[in-house]
Amino acid sequence: MRYMAKLSIPKRPRFVPRPGSRQTGGRIRRKIVIHVQASFNNTIVTVTDIRGRAISFSSAGTCGFKGPRKGTPFAAQTAAINALRTVNPNMQQAEVLIKGPGPGRDAALRALCQSGILLSFIRDVTPMPHNGCRPPKRRRV
Repeated sequence: MRYMAKLSIPKRPRFVPRPGSRQTGGRIRRKIVIHVQASFNNTIVTVTDIRGRAISFSSAGTCGFKGPRKGTPFAAQTAAINALRTVNPNMQQAEVLIKGPGPGRDAALRALCQSGILLSFIRDVTPMPHNGCRPPKRRRV
């Protein structure tokens, strides 16, 4: 009983590459997700893969707009074009998720349509309260 042979369990490798990564040699996905967050003060465009890992991002502030000009439709259009510059040209399809009430949402969408990438669907994901928090009091000017 004292000198029994031990059952040997093979150890797992320390590095397990994710499927689809460069190490596994998996196929490259040709679909991306474009998140557009349009507030009244700024517009942020983030390009991610299907799993949500960021590939590139741009905002009106990073494009050189300062102050109240960050909230303009032209700044949003510039941010959308700038975010797609660094994306691989092999990407053929994209899903667009738009959030926020800002003036740049339509301009950013127009820029994405003109970029040449096929938009598989466009969804508005603006959070809407079901009578949640009480809004701040109205401004008296």
